[in-house]
Amino acid sequence: MIALTLAQLADAVSGELRLGRDDTPDTIVSGAVDTDSRLIGPGDIFVAKPGEVTDGHLFVAGAAAAGAAVALVQHPVEAAVSQIVVVDVVTALADLAREVVSRARAAGDLQVVGITGSNGKTTTKNLLARILELEGETVAPRASFNNEVGAPLTMLRVTPNTRYLVSEFGASGPGEIARLAGLVEPDIAIVLMVGMAHAGGFGGIEATFEAKSELVRVSRRGGLAVLNADDPRVAAMAPIAAERGQSIRWFGRGAGADVRADDVEVTASGTSSSITADGRTLTLRLRVLGAHHVMNALAAIAAATALGVPLATCIERLETVELAERWRMQPLGSDRVRIINDAYNASPDSMAAALRTLAEITGEGERTVAVLGAMSELGEYAGEEHDRVGLLAVRLGIQRIVVVGTDARRMYLEAVSQGSWDSEAIFFPTADEAYTYLLGELRDGDRVLVKSSNSAGLRFLGDRLGESFS
Repeated sequence: MIALTLAQLADAVSGELRLGRDDTPDTIVSGAVDTDSRLIGPGDIFVAKPGEVTDGHLFVAGAAAAGAAVALVQHPVEAAVSQIVVVDVVTALADLAREVVSRARAAGDLQVVGITGSNGKTTTKNLLARILELEGETVAPRASFNNEVGAPLTMLRVTPNTRYLVSEFGASGPGEIARLAGLVEPDIAIVLMVGMAHAGGFGGIEATFEAKSELVRVSRRGGLAVLNADDPRVAAMAPIAAERGQSIRWFGRGAGADVRADDVEVTASGTSSSITADGRTLTLRLRVLGAHHVMNALAAIAAATALGVPLATCIERLETVELAERWRMQPLGSDRVRIINDAYNASPDSMAAALRTLAEITGEGERTVAVLGAMSELGEYAGEEHDRVGLLAVRLGIQRIVVVGTDARRMYLEAVSQGSWDSEAIFFPTADEAYTYLLGELRDGDRVLVKSSNSAGLRFLGDRLGESFS
């Protein structure tokens, strides 16, 4: 974090400063900020966030013992550390992020890129960060730090020397992206797609459009909107960008895109395509599996080239990326039995993309096996969307459909109703039962997709299978 005095910290979060140890209001703090006391070190700021399971205030003393310079609290705590008392620590965290990024902008040449979309945010963030990190100091979220806590924690990692801040914005309801992105007013807004992910929280696809368009609405006037030309709902955000005086850089696979992919080919070792941008066409050999990740790469290239990075440099750096993120199309196992663990997140769109990738990378004499769990946060649309996945798996010719968990059972029922009989489709209530079955069922030449939302827990089943068949 950039250096601030305790008095400046308290002022930024509208808090009451209670000094501890030998501190004065002019004591300077420049350490990291975190809500996890186990990650606190000397000079850091501990945010005592109340939670559903425990309360961060219980760990203030531990953070102090680890060397914390100050704690953000909602009530004073008996601990040998300076404390700033605020009404709500999550609100205070956001206020502090706004102040720190504002000061970093004033101190240097900071460019802020915001990314949102129903799918692909984390992969696109990682790809763009890989391109930019060799251009200058780049701050990007760890894992999927994209919510009301994770996004500000990422913002607070900027320093006066940070050249690029890449922020990922997720949301579980209307207004959340506007609040988070409004803290930093991105110079570049990337919108990947508008799909059914979290539709239950938003209230339908049109409400999801409104929520995702919030990023464009709060990004810097006169900035840049990087929009998916292939998604009609994203394309419909163009008038919003125009109202804010933002230029538009389109990405997609259609002829009208500014950054375009042609000749996409998916294999078990990666995905290749021809990328055209700014009058040049070059081949990209992406190690990440799946045609859908080409779109994420296009978005990253569109933003990076707008920031002045040559296309050839973008491609060179993207080709060094071996894995988008753990549990996202992660290859495990061996050439004998290949496990693709993609069970960190799932939506109807990402489920369909993963199933199509499984079908595409499976060669003659090999067998497709899909281990599928529930998609969360779909609300009233959950039943029909799980039905659609079961139907798609059958139509793609997936040879073994293994459905895990009662919340996903409609996938199994739909697959059976569509003709997957004689153990072609099978259901297990628990991951342990599925694991035992798969240990005896999988054979040489199998290509296995493990796909579910995080809450279903199948990512750990994927890890176990990967280890067993390594």
